[in-house]
Amino acid sequence: MVAAAESLAQSRANPHFHVELGLHADGFRRVAGIDEAGRGPLAGPVVAAAVVLDPRCIPPGLADSKLLKHEQREALFAAICDCADISFAFGCVSTVDRINIREATLAAMRRALKGLSHRADMAIIDGRDVPKRLGVDARAIIDGDAICLSIAAASIIAKVIRDRLMTRCDTIYEGYGLASHKGYSTKAHQSALTTLGPTPLHRRSFAPVRACFEKMEPVLVPEEPTLLFA
Repeated sequence: MVAAAESLAQSRANPHFHVELGLHADGFRRVAGIDEAGRGPLAGPVVAAAVVLDPRCIPPGLADSKLLKHEQREALFAAICDCADISFAFGCVSTVDRINIREATLAAMRRALKGLSHRADMAIIDGRDVPKRLGVDARAIIDGDAICLSIAAASIIAKVIRDRLMTRCDTIYEGYGLASHKGYSTKAHQSALTTLGPTPLHRRSFAPVRACFEKMEPVLVPEEPTLLFA
């Protein structure tokens, strides 16, 4: 069992370009990897990213963003931006609450794909879902960020963008520890939520937050970052 677990961890750390090359051979010249960051947190937007890698210039060290340290993600983020076509989009808090996190994520994926500087003709997407009305051929790949370099790159872009945003929000909503947990449901976050009350950054549609909104008035600050709430 230990050996199997180690083998799985090793495979997750070594995505490859085989899927993309196979699609190139089938006539799809621009294959976009798509992934998201922030489906599970109690606070903040979900971020989706689309990345088309140049086969001649693939940054070494690409892996599922969850397996990388902060410094590694930041370095790879810069490398990806230097040699790939990238785009990202937000599923804002109010959108998450209005249409649910799954639909907000899929909508953000659609916008990220459309935001590429040159149109992709195939999308490979981490997970089980392919967004409707995507406009191109697409495949969903379970654990795609551990298998395909393009999806791994998208996972890094989405994660870094979201982490930077949540760190900035920590200076607006002090006392919640957003720079540390990035909005995820830690004991410290739940304690702050109970003590200080919810902010407009918190997702009302998530049960722990909804309970706090029912008990306490939301915390407001001047000049709220509308990107997160619109």
